[in-house]
Amino acid sequence: MPSTSSTTDVSVLGALRSPRRLKTEVLGGLVVALALIPEAISFSIIAGVDPRVGLFASFTMAVTIAVVGGRPAMISAATGAIALVVAPLSREYGLDYLVAAVILGGVLQIVLSLLGVAKLMRFVPRSVMVGFVNALAILIFSAQVPYLLGVPALVYPMVAAGIAVIVLLPRLTTAVPGPLVAIVLLTVATVVFAWQVPDVGDQGELPTSLPAFLIPDVPFTTGTLTILAPYAVAIALVGLLESLMTATLVDDITDTRSDKTREGWGQGVANVVTGFTGGMGGCAMIGQTMINVKVSGARTRISTFLAGTFLLILVVGLGDVVAVIPMAALVAVMVMVSVATFDWHSIRPSTLRRMPRSETAVMLVTVAVTVATHNLAYGVFAGVLTATVLFARRVAHLTEVTAQDTTDGTRVYSVTGNLFFASSNDLVHRFDYANDPAEVVIDLSASHIWDASTVAALDAVEAKYARRGTTVRIVGANAASAHRHARLTGTMGG
Repeated sequence: MPSTSSTTDVSVLGALRSPRRLKTEVLGGLVVALALIPEAISFSIIAGVDPRVGLFASFTMAVTIAVVGGRPAMISAATGAIALVVAPLSREYGLDYLVAAVILGGVLQIVLSLLGVAKLMRFVPRSVMVGFVNALAILIFSAQVPYLLGVPALVYPMVAAGIAVIVLLPRLTTAVPGPLVAIVLLTVATVVFAWQVPDVGDQGELPTSLPAFLIPDVPFTTGTLTILAPYAVAIALVGLLESLMTATLVDDITDTRSDKTREGWGQGVANVVTGFTGGMGGCAMIGQTMINVKVSGARTRISTFLAGTFLLILVVGLGDVVAVIPMAALVAVMVMVSVATFDWHSIRPSTLRRMPRSETAVMLVTVAVTVATHNLAYGVFAGVLTATVLFARRVAHLTEVTAQDTTDGTRVYSVTGNLFFASSNDLVHRFDYANDPAEVVIDLSASHIWDASTVAALDAVEAKYARRGTTVRIVGANAASAHRHARLTGTMGG
């Protein structure tokens, strides 16, 4: 895999000045373009639209994001997640409403990104990221299974041969990507020997013309907005989540840092452009991104731009050639992508023994929900929610209240730990109201007040003591805790 040790090596200008790097970018884009074709057609079928809608969306998404996106070398195109979101709208209202929803979703992505939604990525735990990656690998592999069922027996040795080429070729040379060689060899063999096996042409009709500017024919009324809004919001959120998660993954693989805010509004711009050219919308594609970054070694915007450009050239100008590519070749590529994507270290017995059970549980929840729903966004939401609950439970158990009597007859309660809704919920029961002396001190020197629930709990403690005529003083709170307590105490009601 090409080196990424210098800034020049990973810049567009650096690639243009280096024949070796430029070749890597060009070939990476070509391999991705070939892999995009059956995927885009499949997603079009899921969305209930003509295959050209998905293919044009993949072209415009890739080319646009190559210019405006924040993560170089990441591939954006029509995706299954977006297809699932828009399918009901397409079936009930037609293509014009779908296109309008994509445009509105793109506008929402721009607005949300400018408001700082990308910063929320810091709240996604590593265990969710691992589950996200593993679930993706499983989904990529499972998506190939239909191409292996009910097919001629010859397909299986073809897939095996393709995998062998991808695995073994890098040991001999890295001059040409293994996936590209596998696709070419299997295609040539299929044509020369006239093998009757499923090919790209069987997946759907390829376009014969360029995409054209399109203004969706929908009435501009509040009723239309009511129909479009839920789908537009779903497109925006699902697209942003998958794109930002993918960008974070590529950052880790390449040891570089990308501008997530720019990536977010770039996805919005790409969806707006896609909508106005009659496309079905999309977001970052992790499988194709892994082909580009991990398998081919691409690192710049050139590969992303060329992936979209090659896609259009292939399906419009060379449609007859592309149609004879055997699906077995593309299945072999995607199987190896799934193998390379899966985090095998995360399921090693030695790793599982050392890893806290809560971390493993979060990872498994993310994988299970994602695979069950075929929606990466649902899996991530479930994983983050599980991680939040388990973290709150763990931190809550670290809170302690200890009592100590002083020589002047005062009882001091020292509170240790982080006080928030989970840990302060039973705080009111940690004091001996009936037997405490006339003066009680609650020392918060070793704790921190995080929310209104804690202030309400402290108010309840003071109220219980007040009914017995006991004086309570709260001392030792740090500046932030003291400010929060002073602002909220006595305002909780009840």
